[in-house]
Amino acid sequence: MIRKMGPLLRFDVLSLFPKTLEGFIGESIIARGIDNGLIEVNSLDLRRWADGKHRETDDRPFGGGAGMVMKPEPMFSAVEEIAEDSSTVIYMAPDGEKLTTPLCKELAQEKHIVVLSGHYEGVDQRVRDNLVTREISVGDYVLTNGTLSASILIDAVSRHIPGMLGDEDSLKDESFEDQLLAFPQYTRPAEFRGMKVPDVLLSGNHSQISKWRESKRLEKTQRLRPDLLKN
Repeated sequence: MIRKMGPLLRFDVLSLFPKTLEGFIGESIIARGIDNGLIEVNSLDLRRWADGKHRETDDRPFGGGAGMVMKPEPMFSAVEEIAEDSSTVIYMAPDGEKLTTPLCKELAQEKHIVVLSGHYEGVDQRVRDNLVTREISVGDYVLTNGTLSASILIDAVSRHIPGMLGDEDSLKDESFEDQLLAFPQYTRPAEFRGMKVPDVLLSGNHSQISKWRESKRLEKTQRLRPDLLKN
């Protein structure tokens, strides 16, 4: 009997709103990756590890201030139960390191990622200091539901796992590959309401098409993200 191998990467997402993630993982490429056994995504309710009659997961901040802070006990209990020595524990935080394509490629090599989704005013600092392997931000803005940023992380990382995409070549010319943005794409019809597809794309000359695309990538990057060219 041949034993079926497990997924290449397993995500365990700890959240106060696990249903937020369930709809996302049931659609499109992520759902197909799960069905094909390439990835596994578990949406776990953090309240499962909370104590007391009301399963409280947050409390008022010491020192005063607005909002509530997520308590350390449920997160410590959850991570200690589901994580292994080789697991990577990620806390999604607006003040973390920026999620980039190179970072996604690096994380795609992991076997098990535990994602902590913050809410309210964030988590007790002792969680960040003692449980978390990496703190990652999806942008310079704040979300009310950290599970949304966990969804972005899962999508961005999973697409770099072999077999997730129908055509692996589609990764090569995407934005942020080689520090350049993606080139413009066109499809049929060749003319729509007087707007024509560039002649070079209809020429069949692959060398000229390649040169045109590369020039457009550089032009677009200079116009929209000149900071990428300084790195």
